[in-house]
Amino acid sequence: MYGSWALLPTPVCGSLTLSSRTNCTRDPRNNHCLAKQRPIGVTCGSRKFLGHCTFLSPSKFSINGKVEHSSPFSATLTDDNPTMTTIEEDVENIGILALDRGLEPYKDHFRYRVGRYVDQKKLIEKYEGSLEEFAQGYLKFGFNREEDGIVYREWAPAAQEAQVVGDFNGWNGSNHKMEKNQFGVWTIKIPDSGGNPAIPHNSRVKFRFKDGNGVWLDRIPAWIKYATVDPTRFAAAYDGVYWDPPPSERYEFNHPRPPKPKAPRIYEAHVGMSSSEPRVNSYREFADDVLPRIRANNYNTVQLMAVMEHSYYASFGYHVTNFFAVSSRSGTPEDLKYLIDKAHSLGLHVLMDVVHSHASNNVADGLNGFDVGQSSQDSYFHTGDQGYHKLWDSRIFNYANWEVLRFLLSNLRWWLEEYKFDGFRFDGVTSMLYHHHGIDMTFTGNYDEYFSEATDVDAVVYLMLANCLIHNILPDATVIAEDVSGMPGLGRPVSERGIGFDYRLAMAIPDKWIDYLKNKSDEEWSVKEISWSLTNRRYTEKCISYAESHDQSIVGDKTIAFTLMDKEMYSGMSSFTDASPTVERGIALHKMIHFITMALGGEGYLNFMGNEFGHPEWIDFPREGNGWSYDKCRRQWDLVDTDHLRYKFMNAFDRAMNLLDDKFSFLASTKQIVSSTNEEEKVIVFERGDLVFVFNFHPENTYEGYKVGCDLAGKYRVALDSDAWEFGGHGRVGHDVDHFTCPEGIPGVPETNFNNRPNSFKVLSPARTCVVYYRVEEESVEETDDLKSVGVSEALVANVVDKQDSFEESASIEDDDVGPSEIGGLEETGEGT
Repeated sequence: MYGSWALLPTPVCGSLTLSSRTNCTRDPRNNHCLAKQRPIGVTCGSRKFLGHCTFLSPSKFSINGKVEHSSPFSATLTDDNPTMTTIEEDVENIGILALDRGLEPYKDHFRYRVGRYVDQKKLIEKYEGSLEEFAQGYLKFGFNREEDGIVYREWAPAAQEAQVVGDFNGWNGSNHKMEKNQFGVWTIKIPDSGGNPAIPHNSRVKFRFKDGNGVWLDRIPAWIKYATVDPTRFAAAYDGVYWDPPPSERYEFNHPRPPKPKAPRIYEAHVGMSSSEPRVNSYREFADDVLPRIRANNYNTVQLMAVMEHSYYASFGYHVTNFFAVSSRSGTPEDLKYLIDKAHSLGLHVLMDVVHSHASNNVADGLNGFDVGQSSQDSYFHTGDQGYHKLWDSRIFNYANWEVLRFLLSNLRWWLEEYKFDGFRFDGVTSMLYHHHGIDMTFTGNYDEYFSEATDVDAVVYLMLANCLIHNILPDATVIAEDVSGMPGLGRPVSERGIGFDYRLAMAIPDKWIDYLKNKSDEEWSVKEISWSLTNRRYTEKCISYAESHDQSIVGDKTIAFTLMDKEMYSGMSSFTDASPTVERGIALHKMIHFITMALGGEGYLNFMGNEFGHPEWIDFPREGNGWSYDKCRRQWDLVDTDHLRYKFMNAFDRAMNLLDDKFSFLASTKQIVSSTNEEEKVIVFERGDLVFVFNFHPENTYEGYKVGCDLAGKYRVALDSDAWEFGGHGRVGHDVDHFTCPEGIPGVPETNFNNRPNSFKVLSPARTCVVYYRVEEESVEETDDLKSVGVSEALVANVVDKQDSFEESASIEDDDVGPSEIGGLEETGEGT
């Protein structure tokens, strides 16, 4: 079992103590490290810690390329060091230990990694001005316009000679030789010609250098902002492109970032495969055609995959070749800006799927091409096995390297500021956190798995710096970690000495659903296990829950809908005929699985593009094995748009459950109480906020007068009903019925209550349905009449259909607040915490 873990550790021995200090002399700019990884003594087990180092000062790197030398200093703290007290206070301020006493045996581990973080941050502040200035490397490296010319800089310590070549000089660099400083940075200033830039906008450029063997090599500049490939040549290498459009061609943002949502409801999307046609879709087409669908379904966040340039399309964007460049398959940098601005106009936050866990192994067009046999201290990557991910066939960054930190941190700031992204989903965090990268590792929740010599402290420090930077630049940013290990503290602020993510993905949940759907009959489903799997997450660390993401949709696996209904999705989805038992079951469970995952599984929710309406089949990117076909690398929007097909029912329910959170903010509520998990009846009853949820997973049994517990006394009505006609159900639950509570037991004595709840009311619970009830606080005559004439679920659907129509007419909105009239005339009940 893996994913998020409870707070009960299983330590095998006591706390660790550092038995000695090891000093070594280093220059962080020349050697690009903070601490040499040297094991020293421990008091028990096999866990080891790393020693401290003494450094010479890194030289300040000014914008004009000149070098200023500072005096030597010591990063090793001693009693006579005047800054000792401040540093010790920083190291001892480990707030997460107070949240989880099970972390106490690992206090020395936290002291060590916090010390490393504090040391690194202070070094950056001392020699770069601040973390924020350090992360503006794109103003120094790569191509930048300066007075009367273009300045190009590249870090390539192993190069013996270097030139810049391209269309502008006929690919002859003899007149454009670069100069190298003592830190391995090559520089050239190319004066303007006739008042115009010597390198034309949108022309090809490359970095040409001679390696240690005297061989000249051409590489795409590491900081290039755009890269393209010749579409007429099969397997052609990418070319770097100098991108500096004139003002008339430069996209200007027109809309501010929308307010940060209380809880993210995320639509995970891949622009390239978002067309209904078998081809690569564009940023502008996605903005105009797909964003209105996302907003109409009441998502508040869109997460874009495969934005960073990657030469192999079938990698899903995870083998990045050019980190500062947008994927040219879908358009230009200006086109991506149009997409993000359009999303902001619709009230949507935009997150980017950022890949800093590894890099493409490509040499000709990737960052790996700068590794020409040098040591790790002179390379972006570790050397040998440490620098290679054997399962992903990719390179692993050296996160202790000064220039690697500059590159990656600047990369984050670039996407935030140049493109106005609202945050990130960090891919492959588990691989970063551990030297074993999670390979052949089963995480059981034992804390020894998280805090040992297997922990990659360099990567932990980088992630702390990254989250600190992101939230300093954009306080309302949302940052999500894709971590399967469940490392404690990952989702706590850096100020508490956590790693600083806002959310982690609840990755164990989809695996549980896959196991149930593939290996268990309906009668074997355990509602206790389902409930435990959904609620098993670390106290105070927020999660994004999901039933299926892109991972569950790719070739070799199946979506939930396809697993449930398989071949009948081709023949049995027409509403002109009665649904088969397979389709009936499939649509019912599709709605229930996604909704209970959303309602009980986390503090945010994610859905992958198309799964909201049960997209059939899998995703198969064009590759040699399928004849380079795009047939399965698209989204069949016509299925949900065709009124007589049953896909519309799943889509309507997806809209309604998102709108329910818009109305009641139950995802943001800290009140979550599971009052009943009855294995025989197969019913789960829980409260989230002040809503009461009743999920009946029994394949046959319908329960009349089913008693459910609740917190607040009063009158309850249906807020959402998966069995409503508009969601493909049978309309068995009355939406105009008032459910009055009865007190249970002795007030203030939970053990005398019904399922430990002080009140109860009775409901009808049909088989394979989920129904949500809200407490009616006040009502007027008009509201009573509204509820008599239309059920709440019907009002939900009518509301979102109206919204979709309005979004199709206009790309912008004036006011996205959901008022009481939009959801069946209900009174606003607040957050319900």
